[in-house]
Amino acid sequence: MSGETRGNGEAGASPAASDGPQFFINFQYVKDLSFENPRAPQSLLQQPVQPDVAINVDVKAQNLNPETYEVVLTINATANAQEQPVFLVELAYAAVVTVRNAAEPLLSSLILVETPRIIFPFARAVIANATRDGGFPPLMINPIDFAELLRQHQPPEQPAADDDSTAI
Repeated sequence: MSGETRGNGEAGASPAASDGPQFFINFQYVKDLSFENPRAPQSLLQQPVQPDVAINVDVKAQNLNPETYEVVLTINATANAQEQPVFLVELAYAAVVTVRNAAEPLLSSLILVETPRIIFPFARAVIANATRDGGFPPLMINPIDFAELLRQHQPPEQPAADDDSTAI
């Protein structure tokens, strides 16, 4: 056989260079995880009421080199019953991604929307396992609209000025 078979089944084909945007998740990992059960073992006994669970989500990114970014999805969940703490779980779940040939606003969308959307199910599983291993039912966090989260945290757009100067 003279040709070599590639993963897509094409024999002897070389991958085409693309001028379009490219996005790769290089790796993902638990950066920080904390679970607290401050009232154990009392909190593990039958609770008279369902605890109230408050969940906070944040996404941060930092540039590691011109095409590589670390994106950190932080999720904090606090459960309280009758104003007493039941449990607290804090997770910083990160991914290192490479983005090539992407201009704004596509770059921001890939880093702050698509990356957390892709890694969220893994972070959700870590939190579910941590709460289950802490003696509680697994905390299953509903899907998050990261595009809406980004829109809420962006400053409102300024009306266009008549001249080309921009004040910051």
